[in-house]
Amino acid sequence: MIIQMVNVDRIYKKQNVVALKNINLAIDKGEFVFLTGASGAGKSTMIRLLFREELATSGQVIVAGRSLSRLSSKETVIFRRNVGMVFQDSRLLDDKTVEENVAFAMRVIERPKKEIDKKVPEILERVGLKDRLKHFPHQLSGGEKQRVAVARAIINDPIILFADEPTGNLDPDTSEELMELLREINDSGTTIIMATHDRNLVDTMQKRVLVLEKGRLISDRIGGWSL
Repeated sequence: MIIQMVNVDRIYKKQNVVALKNINLAIDKGEFVFLTGASGAGKSTMIRLLFREELATSGQVIVAGRSLSRLSSKETVIFRRNVGMVFQDSRLLDDKTVEENVAFAMRVIERPKKEIDKKVPEILERVGLKDRLKHFPHQLSGGEKQRVAVARAIINDPIILFADEPTGNLDPDTSEELMELLREINDSGTTIIMATHDRNLVDTMQKRVLVLEKGRLISDRIGGWSL
Protein backbone atom coordinates (compact mmCIF):
# COMPACT_ATOMS: atom_id res chain seq x y z
CA MET A 1 0.00 0.00 0.00
CA ILE A 2 1.11 3.56 -0.63
CA ILE A 3 -1.09 5.41 1.90
CA GLN A 4 -2.23 4.35 5.34
CA MET A 5 -4.11 6.29 8.00
CA VAL A 6 -4.37 4.66 11.42
CA ASN A 7 -6.72 6.04 14.10
CA VAL A 8 -6.26 9.57 12.76
CA ASP A 9 -7.87 12.55 14.46
CA ARG A 10 -7.48 16.19 13.44
CA ILE A 11 -8.80 18.66 15.97
CA TYR A 12 -8.58 22.45 15.72
CA LYS A 13 -8.52 23.23 19.41
CA LYS A 14 -8.83 27.03 19.18
CA GLN A 15 -12.03 26.71 17.14
CA ASN A 16 -13.13 23.62 19.08
CA VAL A 17 -13.66 21.80 15.75
CA VAL A 18 -13.17 18.08 15.19
CA ALA A 19 -12.27 18.01 11.48
CA LEU A 20 -11.43 14.28 11.31
CA LYS A 21 -12.24 11.54 13.80
CA ASN A 22 -10.81 8.01 14.00
CA ILE A 23 -9.92 7.68 10.31
CA ASN A 24 -8.60 4.26 9.27
CA LEU A 25 -7.91 3.46 5.63
CA ALA A 26 -5.37 1.97 3.23
CA ILE A 27 -4.81 2.93 -0.41
CA ASP A 28 -2.79 0.82 -2.83
CA LYS A 29 -0.34 2.14 -5.40
CA GLY A 30 -2.07 3.04 -8.65
CA GLU A 31 -5.56 3.55 -7.23
CA PHE A 32 -7.84 6.46 -8.16
CA VAL A 33 -9.73 7.48 -5.02
CA PHE A 34 -12.40 10.12 -4.58
CA LEU A 35 -12.96 11.87 -1.24
CA THR A 36 -16.58 12.99 -1.12
CA GLY A 37 -19.06 14.45 1.30
CA ALA A 38 -20.82 17.70 2.11
CA SER A 39 -18.96 20.96 2.59
CA GLY A 40 -17.14 20.79 5.92
CA ALA A 41 -17.08 16.98 5.98
CA GLY A 42 -13.27 16.89 6.21
CA LYS A 43 -12.18 16.33 2.60
CA SER A 44 -9.70 19.19 2.36
CA THR A 45 -8.37 18.47 5.83
CA MET A 46 -7.56 14.91 4.80
CA ILE A 47 -5.77 16.16 1.68
CA ARG A 48 -3.72 18.59 3.80
CA LEU A 49 -2.72 15.80 6.16
CA LEU A 50 -1.66 13.53 3.29
CA PHE A 51 0.33 16.35 1.69
CA ARG A 52 1.80 17.23 5.11
CA GLU A 53 0.53 20.79 5.10
CA GLU A 54 -0.84 19.86 8.53
CA LEU A 55 -0.13 17.13 11.06
CA ALA A 56 -2.64 14.79 12.67
CA THR A 57 -3.59 15.57 16.25
CA SER A 58 -3.33 11.85 16.97
CA GLY A 59 -2.82 8.64 15.02
CA GLN A 60 -0.46 7.87 12.15
CA VAL A 61 -0.43 9.12 8.56
CA ILE A 62 1.92 6.95 6.52
CA VAL A 63 2.73 7.75 2.89
CA ALA A 64 5.14 5.68 0.79
CA GLY A 65 6.31 3.91 3.91
CA ARG A 66 7.10 7.08 5.89
CA SER A 67 5.26 8.37 8.94
CA LEU A 68 4.63 12.02 8.06
CA SER A 69 4.68 13.18 11.69
CA ARG A 70 8.28 12.01 11.99
CA LEU A 71 9.67 13.83 8.97
CA SER A 72 12.19 16.60 9.57
CA SER A 73 11.90 19.88 7.65
CA LYS A 74 14.48 18.65 5.15
CA GLU A 75 12.73 15.28 4.77
CA THR A 76 9.41 17.09 4.23
CA VAL A 77 10.89 19.01 1.30
CA ILE A 78 12.11 15.74 -0.21
CA PHE A 79 8.72 14.11 0.41
CA ARG A 80 6.90 16.88 -1.44
CA ARG A 81 9.16 16.43 -4.44
CA ASN A 82 7.62 12.98 -4.83
CA VAL A 83 3.99 14.07 -4.69
CA GLY A 84 1.97 16.56 -6.74
CA MET A 85 -0.90 18.86 -5.81
CA VAL A 86 -3.63 20.52 -7.89
CA PHE A 87 -5.83 23.12 -6.20
CA GLN A 88 -9.25 24.48 -7.10
CA ASP A 89 -7.85 27.88 -8.12
CA SER A 90 -4.81 26.59 -10.10
CA ARG A 91 -2.41 28.95 -8.25
CA LEU A 92 -0.37 29.85 -11.31
CA LEU A 93 2.24 32.61 -11.25
CA ASP A 94 0.59 35.49 -13.13
CA ASP A 95 3.85 37.06 -14.32
CA LYS A 96 5.14 33.83 -15.88
CA THR A 97 4.16 32.12 -19.11
CA VAL A 98 2.67 28.62 -19.25
CA GLU A 99 6.11 27.28 -20.08
CA GLU A 100 7.73 29.17 -17.19
CA ASN A 101 5.05 28.11 -14.70
CA VAL A 102 5.67 24.44 -15.41
CA ALA A 103 9.46 24.82 -15.59
CA PHE A 104 9.42 26.53 -12.20
CA ALA A 105 8.51 23.23 -10.51
CA MET A 106 11.67 21.69 -11.95
CA ARG A 107 13.90 24.67 -11.19
CA VAL A 108 12.86 24.56 -7.54
CA ILE A 109 14.42 21.11 -7.23
CA GLU A 110 17.43 22.19 -9.29
CA ARG A 111 16.95 20.01 -12.34
CA PRO A 112 19.44 20.67 -15.18
CA LYS A 113 18.39 23.26 -17.79
CA LYS A 114 18.81 20.71 -20.56
CA GLU A 115 16.33 18.38 -18.86
CA ILE A 116 13.88 21.23 -18.24
CA ASP A 117 14.03 22.40 -21.86
CA LYS A 118 13.29 18.86 -23.05
CA LYS A 119 10.62 17.84 -20.56
CA VAL A 120 8.43 20.96 -20.28
CA PRO A 121 7.25 20.94 -23.94
CA GLU A 122 6.66 17.18 -23.69
CA ILE A 123 4.46 17.47 -20.62
CA LEU A 124 2.52 20.42 -22.09
CA GLU A 125 1.85 18.42 -25.23
CA ARG A 126 0.63 15.58 -23.01
CA VAL A 127 -1.96 17.86 -21.38
CA GLY A 128 -2.98 19.37 -24.71
CA LEU A 129 -1.32 22.78 -24.39
CA LYS A 130 1.62 22.61 -26.79
CA ASP A 131 0.31 25.73 -28.57
CA ARG A 132 0.02 27.73 -25.33
CA LEU A 133 3.65 27.69 -24.16
CA LYS A 134 4.16 31.47 -24.43
CA HIS A 135 0.74 32.48 -23.12
CA PHE A 136 0.28 34.07 -19.70
CA PRO A 137 -2.41 32.86 -17.24
CA HIS A 138 -4.72 35.81 -18.02
CA GLN A 139 -4.80 34.62 -21.65
CA LEU A 140 -6.08 31.16 -20.72
CA SER A 141 -9.52 29.73 -20.03
CA GLY A 142 -10.29 28.18 -16.66
CA GLY A 143 -9.85 24.69 -18.04
CA GLU A 144 -6.52 25.59 -19.64
CA LYS A 145 -5.27 27.01 -16.35
CA GLN A 146 -6.12 23.75 -14.60
CA ARG A 147 -4.29 21.78 -17.30
CA VAL A 148 -1.22 23.91 -16.65
CA ALA A 149 -1.63 23.21 -12.93
CA VAL A 150 -1.80 19.48 -13.66
CA ALA A 151 1.28 19.69 -15.91
CA ARG A 152 3.18 21.49 -13.14
CA ALA A 153 2.05 18.89 -10.60
CA ILE A 154 3.20 15.90 -12.66
CA ILE A 155 6.35 17.34 -14.27
CA ASN A 156 8.56 15.71 -11.61
CA ASP A 157 6.91 12.28 -11.99
CA PRO A 158 5.15 12.13 -8.59
CA ILE A 159 4.14 8.81 -7.13
CA ILE A 160 0.91 10.42 -5.88
CA LEU A 161 -1.17 13.27 -7.27
CA PHE A 162 -3.50 15.04 -4.83
CA ALA A 163 -6.32 17.16 -6.25
CA ASP A 164 -8.49 19.35 -4.00
CA GLU A 165 -11.72 20.26 -5.82
CA PRO A 166 -9.86 20.77 -9.15
CA THR A 167 -13.11 21.06 -11.13
CA GLY A 168 -14.85 23.36 -8.65
CA ASN A 169 -14.58 26.44 -10.88
CA LEU A 170 -15.13 24.69 -14.21
CA ASP A 171 -18.21 24.11 -16.36
CA PRO A 172 -19.40 20.50 -16.85
CA ASP A 173 -17.79 19.97 -20.27
CA THR A 174 -14.42 21.35 -19.13
CA SER A 175 -14.64 19.28 -15.95
CA GLU A 176 -15.17 16.17 -18.03
CA GLU A 177 -12.10 16.97 -20.14
CA LEU A 178 -9.97 17.47 -17.04
CA MET A 179 -11.18 14.18 -15.57
CA GLU A 180 -10.22 12.37 -18.77
CA LEU A 181 -6.73 13.81 -18.40
CA LEU A 182 -6.55 12.64 -14.79
CA ARG A 183 -7.75 9.21 -15.86
CA GLU A 184 -4.89 9.00 -18.38
CA ILE A 185 -2.39 10.03 -15.71
CA ASN A 186 -3.77 7.38 -13.38
CA ASP A 187 -3.60 4.76 -16.15
CA SER A 188 0.12 5.52 -16.46
CA GLY A 189 0.59 4.40 -12.85
CA THR A 190 0.21 7.55 -10.74
CA THR A 191 -1.96 7.18 -7.63
CA ILE A 192 -4.62 9.91 -7.54
CA ILE A 193 -6.52 11.16 -4.50
CA MET A 194 -9.18 13.70 -5.41
CA ALA A 195 -11.53 15.63 -3.14
CA THR A 196 -14.77 16.64 -4.83
CA HIS A 197 -18.42 17.44 -4.21
CA ASP A 198 -19.37 16.78 -7.85
CA ARG A 199 -21.68 13.76 -7.80
CA ASN A 200 -21.86 13.49 -11.59
CA LEU A 201 -18.10 13.18 -11.98
CA VAL A 202 -17.90 10.54 -9.28
CA ASP A 203 -20.75 8.55 -10.81
CA THR A 204 -19.18 8.77 -14.28
CA MET A 205 -15.70 7.66 -13.24
CA GLN A 206 -16.80 4.57 -11.24
CA LYS A 207 -13.70 4.53 -9.04
CA ARG A 208 -13.18 3.98 -5.32
CA VAL A 209 -15.21 6.44 -3.26
CA LEU A 210 -14.55 7.45 0.35
CA VAL A 211 -17.50 9.27 1.90
CA LEU A 212 -16.88 11.59 4.84
CA GLU A 213 -19.56 12.96 7.14
CA LYS A 214 -18.73 15.37 9.97
CA GLY A 215 -15.14 14.17 10.01
CA ARG A 216 -15.89 10.47 10.03
CA LEU A 217 -15.37 7.96 7.23
CA ILE A 218 -18.83 6.49 6.79
CA SER A 219 -18.42 4.61 3.50
CA ASP A 220 -15.65 3.08 1.39
CA ARG A 221 -16.77 1.46 -1.84
CA ILE A 222 -16.19 1.08 -5.56
CA GLY A 223 -18.66 2.77 -7.87
CA GLY A 224 -20.67 5.99 -7.80
CA TRP A 225 -21.46 8.46 -5.06
CA SER A 226 -24.49 6.44 -4.00
CA LEU A 227 -25.35 2.90 -5.06
